[in-house]
This record gives sequence, structure tokens and C-alpha cells, in this order.
Amino acid sequence: MAKDKKNKSKLTKKLLHKYRMVILNEDTFEERYSLKLTRLNVFVLGTSSAIILVAATTFIIAFTPLREYIPGYSSPKLKEQAADLAYKTDSLQNVLMLNNQYLNSVKNVLTGKIDTKDLNRDSIIKHSKDSPDVEIISPSKTDSILRQEVAMEDKYNILPSATDQLDFSLFPPVKGSISENYNPEEKHYAVDVVVAKNSPIKSVADGRVIFSEWTTETGYVIIVKHGYGLLSVYKHNATLMKEEGDFVKAGEVIATAGSTGDYTTGPHLHFELWNEQNPVNPTDYIDFE
Repeated sequence: MAKDKKNKSKLTKKLLHKYRMVILNEDTFEERYSLKLTRLNVFVLGTSSAIILVAATTFIIAFTPLREYIPGYSSPKLKEQAADLAYKTDSLQNVLMLNNQYLNSVKNVLTGKIDTKDLNRDSIIKHSKDSPDVEIISPSKTDSILRQEVAMEDKYNILPSATDQLDFSLFPPVKGSISENYNPEEKHYAVDVVVAKNSPIKSVADGRVIFSEWTTETGYVIIVKHGYGLLSVYKHNATLMKEEGDFVKAGEVIATAGSTGDYTTGPHLHFELWNEQNPVNPTDYIDFE
């Protein structure tokens, strides 16, 4: 017991033993500053400084924007913006993929990549080829009767179409006499308008160019996609004034008339009008003369 008390007393004296820290001028040895210290004071001061430093750092990281400059930390706003951009990028990729599929389908028809035996002169597929991955199932008698009943009902139904919703008149692409009318029975889904060579050809409505290239059968072809599901096609042009992706206004010149391609007999415009992927008679909506 006496030894423990002696050691404790010795430790206390060591902690409370006073020291003097003096700062001297190195050249003159003049005393500039002095401070009385003990081991206990130094320990308390060091511990307090460490606690204050840790508390200040924690406060800065937790409650101030300065934490954004610390590697590994980001603000909730930046995380929200990053997530929002990721969703938008994914949506845009889906839209771009669908648009590319649509444009590739149009290009394949117009550039002749599909077997010409399955095409007529207006780029309409006569029948689709059977896919090896699809099993052909013959309809039953009950199914055939139901199909016939539905077809008879739909025959007399007036269904709304894109052309029913038009609130604007279509601009004539050219003015001239019609050499060949729209005739679905002969699979001529267009009107041929005789015009002078290099006559300006204009867009029938506001829209965006989705095809503008040369084809062997119909020469220089330009296709414009409009609102309400409308699509206008201009063939046998001499030159094309617009490129794919360009936005055009109604009445804006998009090409010049010519006689290019294999299926032509002279300068004229072969004009097609499509409504929801179905051909319609352009003369029902446009006065060419």
C-alpha cells in the first residue's frame, strides 16, 4: 500500500511539475516569449484540440456544401440529377431504336433490298414471307365464321382516321395535269403529275424529312413525315434540296422535278400520300390543277 501511494504521488508530481517554454532571439538570445507548462496541461490541450478538430470536420462533412469537394461524397441533388439523366438516356435510346427500325424499313423498300418479286411499282409488299420461327396454324371453322362476322360489322363502321382530324389544308407539291390517276386495282398508289423539268417541288405540310436518297427504280426520292400519321412521298426528282432529319414548312421547296430512275417516261412527279401506313388518293385532299 505504501509503495502504491508513493508511485501515485510520484506520478502526480510528474504531471504537475512545471516547465517553462522560452522563445529566444537566435542572434541576441533576447527572450521574446515564455510560457509555463505542465505535462497535464499539454495532455489536456492536445486532447481538446483533437476533439475540436474531429467535431469541426464532422460538422463540415455533414452540414456544409464543402463535403462535395471531398472525394467519395456527392450531394443528394447531384445524385437525383444523375438518376434523372439515366432515365432520360434510356428513354431516348428506346425512341432512337424505334425510329431507326422505321427508317430502315422505309429504306429497304425504296432501295430495293427486298426481293422485287414481292414488290409492286409503288413499293408495296404483295405478301409477307413466312418466317421459319412462326408456326402457321390453319383457322378453325368457328374462327372463320367469327372473322367473317367481324369483317361485315367493320365494313359499315365509320372509324376515325388521321385524315379525319386534319385541321389544315395540304399544300399542292406542284401544279400540272395528271397523266395517271390513283388506281389501287392496278397497284398505282399515287398520282403522276406532268411538270416542266427542274420545276420546284414543295412540301405539302410541315414535317421532317425521313428519307432523301437515290434509288434505281424511282431515281431521287424524298419522303416527309407529317403530323396526324401522314406521310408524303415524292419520286423521280432531278435534285434533292433537303437531307434526312431536316424540318420543312408547308410550301417549302424540297426538290426539283425530273425524270430519274428506271420507272419513268418523262419529266413528272410521282406523288404518294399515306395515312397511318395506308395509301390514300391525293386528289381527295389536294388540287393539282
